[in-house]
Amino acid sequence: MVAQAGTPGEPGPLLRIARDQRVVFLVVGVVNTAVGVAWFTSFQLILGGVVHYLVVLLMAHVASVLCAFVLYRRVVFRVRGPVWRDLLRFQLVYVTALVVNFLLLPMLVEIAGVPVLPAQFLIVGVTAMISFFGHKHFSFRRPSIHQDGDWP
Repeated sequence: MVAQAGTPGEPGPLLRIARDQRVVFLVVGVVNTAVGVAWFTSFQLILGGVVHYLVVLLMAHVASVLCAFVLYRRVVFRVRGPVWRDLLRFQLVYVTALVVNFLLLPMLVEIAGVPVLPAQFLIVGVTAMISFFGHKHFSFRRPSIHQDGDWP
C-alpha cells in the first residue's frame, strides 16, 4: 500500500508486531515520557539554581514536543500530509497538557510542599492521558482505512 498525502501510511515495524495502534501508542508514549522527564530533570539539575522551575518546564516542553512529534508521526500514526498542520495540532494538545502542568506543579510544590522533581513525576500521569486522547482524536486524525481503525 502506498499512502497519499493526508492519509495513513503503511504500518511500521512496531505496528506489524503489536498489530494494535493503541499498544504502539503506549509504548512510544512511555519512551516519550521518559525523554520528557529526562529533559526536565537535566534542565532542572543544570539550570535549577539559575532559573525558576517553570522556565525549566517551558524549556523541557519545547525539546520534548519536537521529539514526541517525530516519534508519534513516524512510528505510531505513520501519516503523510501536511506536517505544519499536524505540528500545530500536536502543539495545541501539548499546550493543553502544559497548562494543566503549569496549574498543578505550583500547587504541589508551593501548597503541598512536594519537591519539584517528585511533583513533576506525579503530574506526568495526568498529562499522558491528555496527550493520548488528544493525539489519537485530533493531532493525527486521518480518514480510517478500516472500520475498527486498527491495522489488519
